[in-house]
Amino acid sequence: MILGLDVVLKQWIHQQLDYLQAIAVTPFFNLVHVHNTGAAFSFLADAGGWQRWLFVGVAAAVSVWLAWSLAKSPNRVERFALAVLLGGALGNLVDRLYRGYVVDYLDLYWQGWHWPAFNLADMAICTGVALLLWLTFRTSATFDAKGQ
Repeated sequence: MILGLDVVLKQWIHQQLDYLQAIAVTPFFNLVHVHNTGAAFSFLADAGGWQRWLFVGVAAAVSVWLAWSLAKSPNRVERFALAVLLGGALGNLVDRLYRGYVVDYLDLYWQGWHWPAFNLADMAICTGVALLLWLTFRTSATFDAKGQ
């Protein structure tokens, strides 16, 4: 579901907004159309093009590992976190393969400060990672309380 919705939203943004166009939605939120050839926060965006294939390889490898972990996990919350994370990873992977860059379209800001633009896949990745961290710390706390 995350993958499908992400692909549809990115295609809609790509068709409806010109590159670098911004539409104010609220006093702190814009819809924008930007291209990210790098990773999170545009890391390596100006590296000359080789980074595309590095990020494709990393995303593909991580996606295989996530799918394997998803199939093995007995924990329902962990499976949900892995599925959300996998959907986000695949969403950005599809963009890199299809376009050569990731379409970002959500722009949050306050006064003159802008958070780097992001998309649904990025939100899914962050949500999945946060849930996995929560599960890890919750499990660690349970073991510590039992003295194990």
